[in-house]
Amino acid sequence: MIIGLTGGIGSGKSTVANIFQHLGIPVFIADEESKRLLDTDPILQNSLRNLLGKELIKDGVIDKVYMAQKIFSDESLLQEVNALVHPLVGIAFKHWALQHSKAPYVMREAAILFESNTYKDCDKIVVVTAPESLRLERVMRRSNLSAEAVKARMDKQWPQERKDAMADYLVDNSGEKSLIKQVIAIHENIIGRTK
Repeated sequence: MIIGLTGGIGSGKSTVANIFQHLGIPVFIADEESKRLLDTDPILQNSLRNLLGKELIKDGVIDKVYMAQKIFSDESLLQEVNALVHPLVGIAFKHWALQHSKAPYVMREAAILFESNTYKDCDKIVVVTAPESLRLERVMRRSNLSAEAVKARMDKQWPQERKDAMADYLVDNSGEKSLIKQVIAIHENIIGRTK
């Protein structure tokens, strides 16, 4: 069984993923795999350089700040980059999932699970929610991004309400409810479905 885990930027997906991992569930982090591919796949690097310009690669390494500036200001470039990266992440996930086939279920964490249509490969979806103001504050605190830059990234993702409507399970990460209790309840429900 494949469980998708998503939520808007700053919603707390990583924290929720960590709780599932502590419960013994293997979690595939799509963003980490994307970064690994950007750093190690020469064919992908070459394709991205052709798309975004030779300035993309400095000293043999992709300049992720340059890349973000280019793709988050041009929707068509973002779509083209996603079309190059997402299939490779999908292949990596399939190999990874086979290695964890003995687990009661595996989890695929991805910020753009819906936007990339990856949710279609999942049996159930967990969406982490938090108010936009709190998400904005969290992202600004952990990064050097301005409020405008964070909002630009938020605007590239589906609105929270749209994600919530497609969720099988919602995790409220506003700070008002215990995350651990919510995740344990979801985990127990999923385990009950796999028996």
